[in-house]
Amino acid sequence: FSTVNMTKLDVLSDLDVVKIAVGYRHNGKTLDSFPSCLNVLGEVEVEYEKFPGWKEDISGCRTMEDLPENARAFITRCEEVIGCRITWVGVGPGREALAVPVEDSAS
Repeated sequence: FSTVNMTKLDVLSDLDVVKIAVGYRHNGKTLDSFPSCLNVLGEVEVEYEKFPGWKEDISGCRTMEDLPENARAFITRCEEVIGCRITWVGVGPGREALAVPVEDSAS
């Protein structure tokens, strides 16, 4: 994939801290990927990176630049972790509640 969409960013708006899972450890060893075995999954330690929350309503944001700085930093780090650009971000319950990059918002 060359891009992905992020949904439900708005539900994170009330959190003081937002976390991203960046790795998994099982029996003291770092796993190369998300565990596919349910037994292993139940035993893994998740490694997180923590980010400050943004504590504001983002439902009216329609471009990435409209989003709070902390939300943009969270999205940027998610892109780095997954190795793929995030082009549309869901910021509310409606179908029109999407934030897009400025270069894509004119289309």
